[in-house]
Amino acid sequence: MLRAYDAVSRPVAARLPRGGRRSGDAGIVPLDFTAIDFETANSSNASACAVGLVRVRDGKIAAKTGWLIQPPPGHDAFFDLNIRIHGIRPADVVEAKTWSDQLTDLAAFVGDDVLVAHNAGFDMAVLKRTSEATGDDCPAYRYACSLQVARRVYDLASYRLPFVAAEAGFPDFPHHNATADALACAHVMIDAARRVGADDIDGLAELAGVRVSQIVIAAGPALPLPAIA
Repeated sequence: MLRAYDAVSRPVAARLPRGGRRSGDAGIVPLDFTAIDFETANSSNASACAVGLVRVRDGKIAAKTGWLIQPPPGHDAFFDLNIRIHGIRPADVVEAKTWSDQLTDLAAFVGDDVLVAHNAGFDMAVLKRTSEATGDDCPAYRYACSLQVARRVYDLASYRLPFVAAEAGFPDFPHHNATADALACAHVMIDAARRVGADDIDGLAELAGVRVSQIVIAAGPALPLPAIA
């Protein structure tokens, strides 16, 4: 039986480095964004089989959700390696929505937020390539990467999400559960913003020395001009 895709959130005080800046001690960080995480059925970026979403408002977890996805035809083979990582099997997604059917739900949850993901290049590629595989329009979201932020803000032996989340005060979550990973990512960004004194994602990116990027949507082919009689 697939484990539930709704990780439990609990208030956790950020663990700050000894002697480091304690920006979060001054109060709430007015940070708004949506954290996202995808799991894939195989090595194809177009094989999304689960998504987790966590909304942050004023530096606090405001909402979270997640669901399974039927990968698009041609990208729907489940590799043993991926199954060992996330535990999702073909039978688990039989009754799940297709990518096209769930994309409206995803977009409704995200709204106009900046997206944040740990190793965001991967998750943005999943969003873009799966949309391409199904012929859906991919929203041109702006996004930031918690992995890049963590490398600038923390001093750790490893910057894999479990280690980074523990440094942010959010240990012991079920890694590779999409909702749990999104929740861990959200806690990392909130903690990093407290440490550097940032008020929003753009400010955090600037203070950490990283970029806020945007999904690039290729323009369609130009239509031929009508012939002049």
